[in-house]
Amino acid sequence: MVSRRRRQLIGGAIVIAWVVVLAWHVRREYFRPIAVRLSEASANLMPSHSFYSIKLGGAPIGYASSRIDTLTGGFILEDDLRLRITALGSQAPASARTQIKLGETLQLENFQFALRSDFGDFRVAGAMDGDTLLKLEIDAGGDRQDLSVPTDGPVLLPQVMPVHFVLGEEPRTGVIYAFEVFDPSVMERQRVTMEVLGRETLIYPDSVEYDESVGQWIPQTLDTVETWHVRQGFGGVELESWLDPDGLVVRATSPLGYTIERTAFEIAWNDYRQLELSGVAPAGLDATDIIEHTAISVGAEMPAGDRLAGLTVRLGNVDLEGFDLEGDRQRLSGDTLRVLAEARPAGVSYRLPADRDDWDAELAATPLIQTADPAIRRTAERVIAGESDPVRAAERLTSWVYESLGKEITLSVPSARQVLEMRRGDCNEHTVLYVALARSAGIPARTATGLVYVRDRFYYHAWPEVWLDRWVPVDPTLGQFPADASHIRFVTGGLARQVELVRLIGLLQLDVLSVEER
Repeated sequence: MVSRRRRQLIGGAIVIAWVVVLAWHVRREYFRPIAVRLSEASANLMPSHSFYSIKLGGAPIGYASSRIDTLTGGFILEDDLRLRITALGSQAPASARTQIKLGETLQLENFQFALRSDFGDFRVAGAMDGDTLLKLEIDAGGDRQDLSVPTDGPVLLPQVMPVHFVLGEEPRTGVIYAFEVFDPSVMERQRVTMEVLGRETLIYPDSVEYDESVGQWIPQTLDTVETWHVRQGFGGVELESWLDPDGLVVRATSPLGYTIERTAFEIAWNDYRQLELSGVAPAGLDATDIIEHTAISVGAEMPAGDRLAGLTVRLGNVDLEGFDLEGDRQRLSGDTLRVLAEARPAGVSYRLPADRDDWDAELAATPLIQTADPAIRRTAERVIAGESDPVRAAERLTSWVYESLGKEITLSVPSARQVLEMRRGDCNEHTVLYVALARSAGIPARTATGLVYVRDRFYYHAWPEVWLDRWVPVDPTLGQFPADASHIRFVTGGLARQVELVRLIGLLQLDVLSVEER
């Protein structure tokens, strides 16, 4: 039986697995290098296979490899990423694999992306139809969807962007370049920047030998490589990478303390295999627990959220520009945020279903929120049971999702249809299912992400908001309708917007200025 404390932590903690992926997969906006120059440069691009060790706080948490091979008239690029994230003392494994077919000027022809975890599989296959249409096949746990995405020209994927950058033109120190990529892990195009900081020489193990006296692989020869040191920025998040002359990563760091370092295969693979076989984090390295690592201590006990009438906090050490901190029950003045408890709405101005002409985006289906799926619709109809009052319908959905889903940390791209089948997950899974059910029932709904207070800390968390003549937060993970005043919203939107929380992690200072009890 899962303890109440553990259930609260699982419910209150959002594990942003893609923070790690994004530290590895560099994202930027596409600036079109001259095709002739790319063709000439790529002609000298030799087949290669690089291996990487992924660490958090100096402890191994994963393995990665990147391979480029030549084909007649083009190239194949393959990335393999394997992670074992420690969460609440146990490991949450996941792997991501990308295969990309490129033409001779490095233009995208097709790709396949697959994420595997204990929760299930998520796959995206894409192919260019000319230069203006990207056709996608999305498979989330056996639920397949076809989607066509119009483009303004050739499409760039995150893994290919650094190669384009280095081979397309000579990078210049101090210059900030702009790029756009389509990221299959969040199913959206991203606009970001890359600043060239300079040239640096890095050294990494090239070959190894096994030392029986210590039972480890140790470097035998070292390789020296001249790199471009670059700072990448997207949505206010900054990552740093060191790229070799072919545009391949030698080293990368993220704000969360993750590092990705090129090394010999034996070292990277053996570190990962030992972690995989042990099933636990290395002794004494509690800092690798993603939930505790990202939690924010306030240094004092606060009353339980349902006893809070209001909460005033000071947000420091971060740039608050671009966050959704203002509105409805939240009021921001400078760096001081006041959050008021949300009263249960007594009644609203509309009956179900809401007018789709007024709420197109908030009632719409997406690849991961399948509002028109027969199983989603049947479930929404059964739970609501003919109720036409949005308040009572939203409350019934909150209770049903809370009671029906097991509380479990997962590393997945949550799909509502898949969550409905699996009946488990953390706040991401609870939220995506709730939003799909609410929209299917005609209740405008969206995803909110930020912080929630659980016992003595604030944890990163996701929850839905529903329109009840104002945006009202509800929390099907913690079973709260409305959600209590300890829910501090920073962003609204899907996975692509959730990534913006990286700007806060490890930097945000939160001071509780006052607490008002009921």
